[in-house]
Amino acid sequence: MTISQSIRRVDAVSKVTGTAHFPGDLTPDNLLYGKVLFSNQPHARMISMDLSEAETVPGVVAILTAKDVPVNEYGLILPDQPVLVGLGSDKPYSDISRWEGEQVAVIVAETEEAAALARSLIKIEWEPLPLVTDMEEAMKDEIVLHPWHGSNILMHDRIRKGDMGAGWAAADVIIEGEYHLPYQEHVFLQPEAGLGYIDEEGRVTVEIGGQWAHEDREQVAHALGLPEERVRIIYPAIGGAFGGKEDMSLQIVLGLAAMRLHEMGIDRPVRIIWTREESIVGHHKRHPALVRTKWGATKEGKITAVSAQVLMNSGAYAYTSTKVLGNFHLMVAGPYEIPNAHIDSYAITTNNPPGGAFRGFGGPQGAFAAELQMNKLAEALNMDPVELRLKNVLREGSLMTVQTPVPPGVSLDKVITACASAGGWYSVDGDRLAANDVQSPISNPQSLKKGRGFACAFKNVGFSFGFPERCEATIELHGGREIERVVLHHAAADVGQGSHTALRQMTAEAVGVDISLVELDMSDTATSGDSGSVSASRMTFMAGNAIRGAAEKALAAWTDENRPALGHFRYEPPRTQPYDPETGVCMPNFAYGYVAEMVEVTVDTETGFVHIDRVVCADDVGKAINPRAIEGQIEGAVVQAQGYALMENLVVQNGRIQNPYLSQYLIPGIMDIPDRVESVIVETADPLGPWGARGMAEMPFLPLAPALVTAVHDATGIWFDEIPLLPYRVLAKLREQA
Repeated sequence: MTISQSIRRVDAVSKVTGTAHFPGDLTPDNLLYGKVLFSNQPHARMISMDLSEAETVPGVVAILTAKDVPVNEYGLILPDQPVLVGLGSDKPYSDISRWEGEQVAVIVAETEEAAALARSLIKIEWEPLPLVTDMEEAMKDEIVLHPWHGSNILMHDRIRKGDMGAGWAAADVIIEGEYHLPYQEHVFLQPEAGLGYIDEEGRVTVEIGGQWAHEDREQVAHALGLPEERVRIIYPAIGGAFGGKEDMSLQIVLGLAAMRLHEMGIDRPVRIIWTREESIVGHHKRHPALVRTKWGATKEGKITAVSAQVLMNSGAYAYTSTKVLGNFHLMVAGPYEIPNAHIDSYAITTNNPPGGAFRGFGGPQGAFAAELQMNKLAEALNMDPVELRLKNVLREGSLMTVQTPVPPGVSLDKVITACASAGGWYSVDGDRLAANDVQSPISNPQSLKKGRGFACAFKNVGFSFGFPERCEATIELHGGREIERVVLHHAAADVGQGSHTALRQMTAEAVGVDISLVELDMSDTATSGDSGSVSASRMTFMAGNAIRGAAEKALAAWTDENRPALGHFRYEPPRTQPYDPETGVCMPNFAYGYVAEMVEVTVDTETGFVHIDRVVCADDVGKAINPRAIEGQIEGAVVQAQGYALMENLVVQNGRIQNPYLSQYLIPGIMDIPDRVESVIVETADPLGPWGARGMAEMPFLPLAPALVTAVHDATGIWFDEIPLLPYRVLAKLREQA
């Protein structure tokens, strides 16, 4: 049996020894070097561009601008963004920069220095246009940033359930809150980099780090005006993604450079590597948001009504904002039975950096508001927050706010109980432990205060709201009388989370062979069918089902004595539905995962610093394919969420990022991380999951911030409705209270 085993990762040795090839490591012979010029204009129209001086730099081979792009548009959800902003494009409005990170030119040269010098010599005249950066001002549509759309409201989702008047009348306690959620930068270890060339079969080929090879191919082919079979995407080793590599960065411009150079009779590869500053400026962020919400409950602790207004800053372009908003909209009411709900959620276009996919995909923002409301209700009712949750959580057959039942396999009550038990939330006689019962050595009892907090969440597995989900796998069986070699062809990316290891384990299990016989052919559109994206906690679930289907077909062919035996399978889960535009009624997802976290903190009331002493995180993974990998995912998500909650402060003013350096944008270092992270793996089989497995990589992120903020409240008596809890903010509140 290979599943449920902590098999060593397939890329462990190459990454430890430094032999793994990331996109920036690719250095073929006869290499050319590229640089991208950003507009540096949050909102302006290009009047003129002068390349004459740049073109005279020795070593410059080509400078590509908007007129060189065959179909100058792209976008994961809808094609609303120019590949290159500038003049000479046949696409309307492509001469307007709506974001400082717009790409306007690609310079290709014999050396990196020549490309950089030529870039600095390009002269552009811009006509400044009015900035729209405030969401509520943008909603007035006095200046519409995308005239073709007709409004700055990109999406408006609604939920209308029950009778709100009756719900408020039945409430003994009503809690209102306004919550401010920040940007977050992905800070993957490997900034964007890639290689573009024409392969041996004449295909425009891009080797790059991404999350969905076939979607990358579709967007590159569309922009270059080529059939998809003329484009090839290959993923080498990928140094992190977290959703930040789901949208285009260098894919199209590398393909464009390779194609245009080939037309000039130059068949040489082109490599572009972004600096960290270029990466921070040039890709999307976690959406900042504002949530205004009101919750009512009876004195017995039953929720009677929830209302909410969500304003989510989409930035200049759609990216995945409509999908992120969908999750936010669903999760802002928490994983609870809500009899009466009235929720309006908006994705709003501005001249700020685009918002897009980031671990949790709208879930962390929704959970922050929902879980703080629950903890405030618990305080108002003088009720234990775990007890309050168990009175209200979704269970088998429960109707969600979208008025359809949760898919089978609901286990949040078990997860909450497992977390509370492992965390010592209750003493032996069933009473809740006070924060002061959590003892550790402290140097100054007068200034160091301890507290603990609890939160939970649910997270969709897979894409939602009507997206046509699919995942393909192909398996080859080689040998004589016995199977001697198994080859899995699959397009899944491994962005550092260990997906290739899990897929190898599931292939060995499905075929019934030792894992040593399984070989992987991964992440190449020339050899694999569409796997879908490595995002939305979907790949283990989706790929596992595809692998089981392919293995069944391959084994049938083997039984028929076909050698090699081939099996191909395309897995499609049950269809989901978009929100009804008026009521929100739908079946949004086919599966969920469930998580609960307890956080213990020490707050230094003299400095405002918050230190995390302990995190207990319980996750229902359905079936642990690789337990050690799951523990790694839990620990990584906790630290990343800690950065979101405590440290990471991306400053955007007038549409411009003010701190695009890691010296100014601080993330947790080794001395910042929690003293202890305890992983509790719960296994309640999902009826649809392969061997019962659910996706889990995003879940541990979702409840960390609200549990932490509640722990700080437990320590200080102060509620914080805005993160990150930077020391000066904590200190200011403490002084205000004093």
